[in-house]
Amino acid sequence: MMSEKLIRSIFVFSCLIMGVIWGGFAHEVANPEGAASSPLPWYVIGGFIGGASGFSVALLLRFITQEVYEKLAPALVAIVIGILFGYAIANWLLLWMPNASYNFKLYVIVTFVLVFGFMGIFLGLKFGSAWQALLSAVERNKATVNTLKLVDTSVIIDGRISDICESGFIEGTLLVPRFVLLELQHIADSSDVLRRAKGRRGLDILKELQRESSKVLVEVIEDDPQDVREVDSKLVRLAQKFGAKILTNDFNLNKVAQIEGVVVLNINDLANALKPAVLPDEQMEVKIIKEGKEASQGVGYLDDGTMVVVDGGRVHMGKMVQVVVTSVLQTAAGRMIFTRFDNVLS
Repeated sequence: MMSEKLIRSIFVFSCLIMGVIWGGFAHEVANPEGAASSPLPWYVIGGFIGGASGFSVALLLRFITQEVYEKLAPALVAIVIGILFGYAIANWLLLWMPNASYNFKLYVIVTFVLVFGFMGIFLGLKFGSAWQALLSAVERNKATVNTLKLVDTSVIIDGRISDICESGFIEGTLLVPRFVLLELQHIADSSDVLRRAKGRRGLDILKELQRESSKVLVEVIEDDPQDVREVDSKLVRLAQKFGAKILTNDFNLNKVAQIEGVVVLNINDLANALKPAVLPDEQMEVKIIKEGKEASQGVGYLDDGTMVVVDGGRVHMGKMVQVVVTSVLQTAAGRMIFTRFDNVLS
């Protein structure tokens, strides 16, 4: 990257300047009485050493990959802590020996730094990888626990979310905005019998998800974006705010959320993915319960609700027949299996 190259260049140049400065200092030390000698060679040698040192460090850092860094970082931290700990203990002990000689103090400090530094190296190299694995596990667990999912009204009314959560395939926290709950209550109070039944079923499902034995945490939030009116738009806005996913089986909300860059968990997509695969020329049994659109077609349904269109099955209404699969049509709304009549079973 350009920024990395620029930083390396600045670092090498800074090392060169520091080398020149150290060269001048070395010239002053070598000529304490100001003897008539040119400091230029000292500047050149110091600049060369400084520039070479900076270039060597920058080159060495290029070989440190992310994997190497993750392995060395805990060890380096342990080494630094060990050295500092040893230095601190040595100085604490020397406070009780104020009259000790300089050499004795130096030996004590070096000894403690050496001992604790070795302990830091040993512990860091031996347990550094385990520590890194522990931190990674904690981060993964934290990311999993803190996964938020916004629940749409259609999912609550649908009811399958309860079984999915009970199976453990969905975990974390389910956020139910107050406006979704109000919409659900409004449906439950509808004068239409069917809508009222759906609304009450949704409230029962929500209450079931809130029980103590539930494998998910349900939280009702009061956030309600006032600059948008539609429930779908509010959900998308909240999903962007909380970094959450949206649980829905609404086709239009699914498309809008994907356009806005929000991750959607569509219950219908999950159900379609779990349906057994059906191949052409495969035989199956189905009961024909109604007429199809074409003159000779009959229609039946599998246990999972998949529609089966039987060519030549209209005359066998109400009977269990054996059919042969001709083609399968997968749509966003579900799956349709087209078959031809084979024989009557019962």
